[in-house]
Amino acid sequence: MVDAKAKLGEGPSWDQQFGRLFWVDIEGYQLHIYDPSTNEDRTIDVGEHVSAVVPYLEDEVIVALISGLYRFNIQTGEKILIHDPEEGRPGNRFNDGKCDPAGRFLAGTMSLNGESEQGAFYSLSTEGNVSLLIDEVSTSNGLAWSADHSTLYYIDTPTLEIVSFDYDVQEGTISNKQVIATVDESEGYPDGMTIDAEGMLWVARWGGQRVSRIDPTSGKVIAEVSLPVNCVTSCAFGGEHLDELYITTAQDDSEDQPLAGGLFMVKPGVKGMPTISFNQGQRASKLEQSIS
Repeated sequence: MVDAKAKLGEGPSWDQQFGRLFWVDIEGYQLHIYDPSTNEDRTIDVGEHVSAVVPYLEDEVIVALISGLYRFNIQTGEKILIHDPEEGRPGNRFNDGKCDPAGRFLAGTMSLNGESEQGAFYSLSTEGNVSLLIDEVSTSNGLAWSADHSTLYYIDTPTLEIVSFDYDVQEGTISNKQVIATVDESEGYPDGMTIDAEGMLWVARWGGQRVSRIDPTSGKVIAEVSLPVNCVTSCAFGGEHLDELYITTAQDDSEDQPLAGGLFMVKPGVKGMPTISFNQGQRASKLEQSIS
């Protein structure tokens, strides 16, 4: 593990092309780049809340900052604004986000003050346009797609629910919301999420000291990974063979949890699905043309 002591570690995202893991410390304003081959965890101060990161180019990532969605150069620190869909909502910040199978960046927001239904869930197209997918979200959180791309799984944390939508990957639209699982609050709130090659969901449990493997067909917890920290925030599969589950955590007020805020890795015995990079398949062309 990496004893990073992040205030609010979040958003792990595996960059298969360059063999590195991106993750963030939302409250510490830090973008982390972890190289498992050297165990080096490089940090970059981005100067504001950074809530999600996805791979893009060798020297650039796409990030969700409190001031909007940006291209971010990990060598120079240059930020190029793509769009701020919540310019009129100063009490909100972005939270979890990742790319859909077509390379769009989906990310949601939440209230900084814990107000309910003040956030939303957006989709950034590969051309740089933003559309609203869901309004009146409280804490937009984990998301994952089925292997056939037809289903989007989504978490709004305070609901304690994992829901599914029919996903039109060509249009980037959602429909037919269904509740597929309701988790037990005593075992932690549902936070970040990923999916494995067998179609099972891995859900970080805030306040629950665990990651739960949930069968989306039955809604039941079928396996768990226990951690020595209360606030488990998100997870993503990585490594050369996608058999390593990277888990982010956050600090809380417990003095007996010295590893809180660390980055953990376990091999759960199953492989994950590859992380999709922004604009994957077209690389830089569409977005660079749209904002040049």
